[in-house]
Amino acid sequence: MPLHVKRSGALILLALLLASCSSKPPVSLVTPLPPVTKHPLPDKSRDNGPMRGIWLATVSRLDWPPVSSVNISNPATRNSVQQKALTDKLDKLKSLGINTVFFQVKPDGTALWPSKILPWSDTLTGHVGQDPGYDPLMFMLDEAHKRGMKVHAWFNPYRVTTNTKPSTVAELNRTISLNPASVFVLHRDWIRTASDRYVLDPGIPEARDWITSIVAEVVSRYPVDGVQFDDYFYTETPGSTLNDYQTFQKYGAGFASKADWRRHNTQQLIEQVSRSIKQLNPGVEFGVSPAGVWRNRSHDPLGSETSGAAAYDEAFADTRLWVKQGLLDYIAPQVYWPFSRKAARYDVLAKWWADVVKPTNTRLYIGVALYKVGERSKNEPDWTVNGGVPELKKQLDLNESVPHIDGTILFREDYLNQPQAQEAVSYIKTRWGS
Repeated sequence: MPLHVKRSGALILLALLLASCSSKPPVSLVTPLPPVTKHPLPDKSRDNGPMRGIWLATVSRLDWPPVSSVNISNPATRNSVQQKALTDKLDKLKSLGINTVFFQVKPDGTALWPSKILPWSDTLTGHVGQDPGYDPLMFMLDEAHKRGMKVHAWFNPYRVTTNTKPSTVAELNRTISLNPASVFVLHRDWIRTASDRYVLDPGIPEARDWITSIVAEVVSRYPVDGVQFDDYFYTETPGSTLNDYQTFQKYGAGFASKADWRRHNTQQLIEQVSRSIKQLNPGVEFGVSPAGVWRNRSHDPLGSETSGAAAYDEAFADTRLWVKQGLLDYIAPQVYWPFSRKAARYDVLAKWWADVVKPTNTRLYIGVALYKVGERSKNEPDWTVNGGVPELKKQLDLNESVPHIDGTILFREDYLNQPQAQEAVSYIKTRWGS
């Protein structure tokens, strides 16, 4: 399909080289590309009005496809049900004034497009590697663009599975006969356990190159408006930490601490993905949606007046630095707290981020917790006052009044359909809808 952009043969070859599933690619095929700053983007922040976006999650079929559709034995019927569910959602989003959908195309180590690198997602058919008979990413792009809406391809970079069950392992092992097979069987040495999931080890250069190749495949083949990474970089829990001791021993020489080395690894991924996108198609926006707190001021004078979990210290993601270095076209911090939450006040964080982007060309969209609206919470009672509408109104008012905040993204689509959120949905339609 035409992408209306010239791409050099060398870069297409690069994407194909990276896409190869042969044993180990050369180290850092992408990093030596010219700096992204040589490819400045036109200012597109206002070409579609303020960002009014929504995340549409496919992991565990949270928003789409319908869980029941997977049990339909007839492929044509199943596909028809899934496609109608998606167009119904797009019609509703359009009526609410949503102009951009952040569509999760890589929920784990599988894909929602016919990839030469990843097997098909089991979210579509119930089986990893089974061709659903249509291309969900292309279908989404066609239908959203038809309605005048933009689509950003949302990738979870490192997650391979959502659990470590024997049945999951067996499903992945069965892909060995497929082309492509799962990374779980092709590169078992890249796989670690963290947060009770299988993940890629971010310290392995070949694993980062592999992730970059996946993004390159989508950007070179599809008319996506943007690419987004979520906040899952290093993810671990106290009871399920990521054991990267041997990786650190191999690659961590010269770093003062393991934490600094981990942040360097995340930085390397962001740099090479950013450069790869701009080489393939400078018109495709690249953004990240990190945890709302970069660092707390108690740990760093540049941090926010908060006491929440910090991306810098817990995900090993120096999100502020990426903005300052111009590696991102936009950043969408997840500011999922009300004005009254002292540990991480909405207004404090939103204004802090506005100050961060102020001297840069990076646009700022604030991620808002639609999933909390109408939900009872001892620590955050504001979400249930008058259906959560006053809190939501305050947050949207702030986003529209503070300079350098360019819009809002709601998390996530299926909460528009939940009974507890209906007053808020009516409010959004009144405020944003046509």
